[in-house]
Amino acid sequence: MREVTEAILEVLQTGERAALATVIRTRGSAPQSIGARLLMRASLKTVGTVGGGAVERRVEEALASCLQNAKPRVLTFDLGRDLGMCCGGGMEFFVEAIEETPRLVLFGAGHVAKPTAALAQSVGFRVVVVDDREELNTVDRFPGCERILAEPHRVVDEVSPRASDWFLIVTHDHHLDELALDAYARHPHRYLGMIGSKRKVFRVLARIKARGDLPPLEKVYAPVGLDLGAVSPEEIAVSIASELTALRRGRSGPHMRAIDHPGLARVLDGTLTPEDASALPDTA
Repeated sequence: MREVTEAILEVLQTGERAALATVIRTRGSAPQSIGARLLMRASLKTVGTVGGGAVERRVEEALASCLQNAKPRVLTFDLGRDLGMCCGGGMEFFVEAIEETPRLVLFGAGHVAKPTAALAQSVGFRVVVVDDREELNTVDRFPGCERILAEPHRVVDEVSPRASDWFLIVTHDHHLDELALDAYARHPHRYLGMIGSKRKVFRVLARIKARGDLPPLEKVYAPVGLDLGAVSPEEIAVSIASELTALRRGRSGPHMRAIDHPGLARVLDGTLTPEDASALPDTA
């Protein structure tokens, strides 16, 4: 039991994801009692036991699924009828995801950041706001948030990116957006969103490409948010929070990311200049 508890604490401290199965009910003869636990880490290695044999194999399958979709569930087995075990009793398990409160780092403290921070906190994110403008990056504007008074690209070490982090770039300056994307996309992250039009996204990527290699783009969502037709800062915040929620829960949504656009091929081979990007249609 202590070994499982220590493993759970390590998962929470490192930002790793895991899944936990707990025996919540037994009937008749069963290989483990109520409270027995089995933890599966992201590597699929397990700690603890809920009985071994066929029942543990079935629970491990459920844990692996939970690592992917984070959906809690209850498993019920008749050990003899369902699994062919000689115990002849029954067991019930609660399977759940184990992860720390996800951290959303907001680069920018302007009119979109303010409602986005509030919404993100309400749906379960720990929010950090990075902006060097003292008049905007305040406790009054961002209650309950951590704050870093600095330009985004200058505090990579202080932010200390981890694979579980969610990054959102909504600064007041396209050049700062570009520097932040180039910096943080090269570090571990689960998500990186950047606000702006498709034209802006391609201009930014083309400028980065002109300087050298592009950072990994697999987890970059730009333009940020679901395609909800949002216009006001509050509506844009809803669009962003919806995208965060959809991705966190493993669901699909009408993403607007330019990374999926055919124009990316020209960025990758270096033939798209910032001037060419300005002429691209902004609707496809």
